[in-house]
Amino acid sequence: MQERMNELIDIINEADYNYHTLDNPTITDQEYDKYLRELFEIEEAHPEWIRDDSPTQHAGGKIIEGFEKVTHKIPMMSLSDVFSEQELISFNDRIEKEGIHPKYMCELKIDGLSVSLLYEKGKLVRAATRGDGTVGEDITHNVKTIKVIPLKLKEEVDIEVRGEIFMNKKTLEELNKKRKEKGEPLLQNCRNAAAGSIRQLDSKIAAKRKLDNFIYHLPNPLDYGLNTHEEAINYMKKLGFKINPNNRLVNNMKEAIEFIEEKGKIRDSLPYDIDGVVIKVNDIRQQQKLGYTAKYPKWATAYKFPAVEVLTKLTDIIFTVGRTGQITPNAVLEPVIVAGSTISRATLHNEEYVKEKDLKIGDIVSIRKAGDVIPEVVEVKKERRTGKEKDFVMIEECPMCHTKLVKKEGQVDYYCPNEKCPARHIEGLIHFVSRDAMNIDGLGDRIMEDFYNFGFIGNIADIYSLKQHEKDLIRLEGYGDKSVSNLLDAIENSKQNSLERLIFALGIPHVGSKTARILAQHFKTMNSFEKATEEELVSIPDIGGIIAKSIINYFSNDHNKAIVEELKDLGINMNYLGQDIEENEDFTGKTFVLTGSLQIYTRDEASEKIESLGGKTANSVSKKTSVVIVGANPGSKYRKAQELGIEIWTEEEFQEKIS
Repeated sequence: MQERMNELIDIINEADYNYHTLDNPTITDQEYDKYLRELFEIEEAHPEWIRDDSPTQHAGGKIIEGFEKVTHKIPMMSLSDVFSEQELISFNDRIEKEGIHPKYMCELKIDGLSVSLLYEKGKLVRAATRGDGTVGEDITHNVKTIKVIPLKLKEEVDIEVRGEIFMNKKTLEELNKKRKEKGEPLLQNCRNAAAGSIRQLDSKIAAKRKLDNFIYHLPNPLDYGLNTHEEAINYMKKLGFKINPNNRLVNNMKEAIEFIEEKGKIRDSLPYDIDGVVIKVNDIRQQQKLGYTAKYPKWATAYKFPAVEVLTKLTDIIFTVGRTGQITPNAVLEPVIVAGSTISRATLHNEEYVKEKDLKIGDIVSIRKAGDVIPEVVEVKKERRTGKEKDFVMIEECPMCHTKLVKKEGQVDYYCPNEKCPARHIEGLIHFVSRDAMNIDGLGDRIMEDFYNFGFIGNIADIYSLKQHEKDLIRLEGYGDKSVSNLLDAIENSKQNSLERLIFALGIPHVGSKTARILAQHFKTMNSFEKATEEELVSIPDIGGIIAKSIINYFSNDHNKAIVEELKDLGINMNYLGQDIEENEDFTGKTFVLTGSLQIYTRDEASEKIESLGGKTANSVSKKTSVVIVGANPGSKYRKAQELGIEIWTEEEFQEKIS
């Protein structure tokens, strides 16, 4: 009987390989099921015979308490991103400057989860996530449920390979159909579904998700006598791994660009999601010569496809009140998934913005994420109108306190003039503790609203007196000694922030975080800033008459002056602690725009660095823009920069400039 078990394992494993890896079924579904049932029966009767590479082990069943950390022997590096043909040419030019004229391997960039697979004597012993590139998590129990990942290779070899775990579109559709029937929340997209599946503690759940995998990288090919990436791919296929059939070796960058255009046209018809194309130098010794930056290999890059727009219905337009009393119209949308997030709201900025786009309630509109972060209404599909749509009407009263709205001369925004409007007051408190202001971790919007309603916080100074309510806070649902202690520590630590954070936190109209930094760098202390005259303010670059008047008006108000004095008494730092500006020819006097998701720096860190080197940042691209710095998935700013012929830097190039 044990001999029959071994025979069945070989038959089923070979059938799995032919079906899942080669896409070439050699036995019928009925035969497969019959063999599998027979194998289960033998193993159930003789559990001591069960082999690690038995196909029954793909069914899952192991439950773990948590994920153990794994240190990668060879770091799992991420790739630099490019977004245009010109950036691809620049990538190629940098390689050719090293005296290398490479062939490239082009591969589809699967939108999934990176995985490292470790085999000893041909048997799978460990699977791990990328993590931070150095330390990942052990996910072996779940990876063993993925049928296309061999538990035993065709050769008894010690090897580590890397690839992408993903979920097919059809699988997601089937899963969501069943979840909807059961009243369970739907899985939002293939990538999130794959990542969530692989992080299940119960491997039976992962097994039901029918995950897939492509292998695309061998970290040490020379150890196996392989001299090119193409040879490494073919060797891994020979061992039994599933390789993407769309890979193509090209002779130059021109052919790589043709490959990108070709695959871009068919991406929607593929059974899985892709978000770009990876381009790698094929020759391994050329890769070694090119080397690495601190984060990326210099011999590979990832071209990212443009952001996707989707259609949905504009069901209503509602109004919110900001901390300065500014009234903002907001689109209420039929929920729709955009770039992996469910979007149901988007700002419409002001009355003129709505009229310019000719938006009506009931319209079908296209939505995208600006820079793949902020939901944005792109345009209305007028051809879809039925005649039942309702015209947009700007409100005349504050939606919170019903005070008549005012529109300041020369401005497009409406304001609630009632300084005691509860919406303004709560928004002002929320703004004070926000990330770009005093950055007090633990005081989110909802918590600030709760503390306001409970009477713990009525004004800014009360934030620094919360310790008086420590016992009351601990008794609140969802709080405890540790969380309250952490919150009070964060409040205390915020007293040491540099002056620019405090200036921004005060909520002076027209003074954003960037302007606050300029003012702090110039005046150095709060005392000097408070006493500044209008003439002195307008003499500072980028500080115009409107901002100057707003600052003068703020400090003319006795209530505002009293708040600042109270903060001084509470021990809040009133001095500028940042770097003074050092001139740099790549930055001094130039205007920069950041777009897309930055990987190495946060937006704030990048802006601060630019300004410390004599440059300035802007929010929109115009003819006055000197350089646009692009991160992952840039939006319309990137396209406008191309149209205007403005210099474009990748984040990697930006890093090189500041180094």
